[in-house]
Amino acid sequence: MEYDKAYKLLAQQEGISNSKAKELMDKGLVYVGNKKVEIARGEIAVDTKFNIKEVAPVKVIFEDNDILAVNKPAFLTADDVASKYKNCMLLNRLDKETSGVMLFAKNEEFQTKAIREFKANRVYKEYVAIVEGKVIETIEVDKPILTIKNKGVAKSKIDVKKGKPAKSTVYPLYVEGNKSKVKIVIDTGRTHQIRVHLNYIGLPIIGDAVYGKPVANIKRVLLHSRVTKIFDYTFEAKEPKEFNVFGLNLY
Repeated sequence: MEYDKAYKLLAQQEGISNSKAKELMDKGLVYVGNKKVEIARGEIAVDTKFNIKEVAPVKVIFEDNDILAVNKPAFLTADDVASKYKNCMLLNRLDKETSGVMLFAKNEEFQTKAIREFKANRVYKEYVAIVEGKVIETIEVDKPILTIKNKGVAKSKIDVKKGKPAKSTVYPLYVEGNKSKVKIVIDTGRTHQIRVHLNYIGLPIIGDAVYGKPVANIKRVLLHSRVTKIFDYTFEAKEPKEFNVFGLNLY
């Protein structure tokens, strides 16, 4: 059997450039069956058939002279979204596979005031997640998180001695079998905070290959930034259809 680099075979299959094929793989959008192609330069059989996941468009939730709120789809990085709004200044980040509310300042004066609110933990941030495990009561997780970056890749963990303060409150929404839909409100905004905290208390997020529970037919982390409140603004982004995968569509 013949083998070649995965990105080259994808480029041939789709009639695109090698660089575009590699970009799609690096973004986690290319699958063989239900398995994500992790290494673009990896050798793979030449008769392999690839599937490419489509990325939903970025949708504007609200915009005025000071602030822009958008609903970020999964599989775009915060920087990918920011590149679409070059005249705006990014106020908060979401992980690549996390969807939901992202905010931009439209001017430096508002940016300064907004950053002050984030640093003072006065911004309300509410998420929705699908987790493995039964959640029937409110759970407060107050555990410090340490983030280490290696070659541009961030990895976080609970570290009582070296970590920065991090608090998440988990509220039950719906239970089906051994899976639950939960609401999470975070008082802080550490890198991968919700994913680390939920895994720490034995409630790994479905689809999270790093901190949670990978599932063959789930192609993303089932975590969504649903509501953000800052000053007198309230922004809401309904969770996407992936969150109905277990019939947990009640809110």
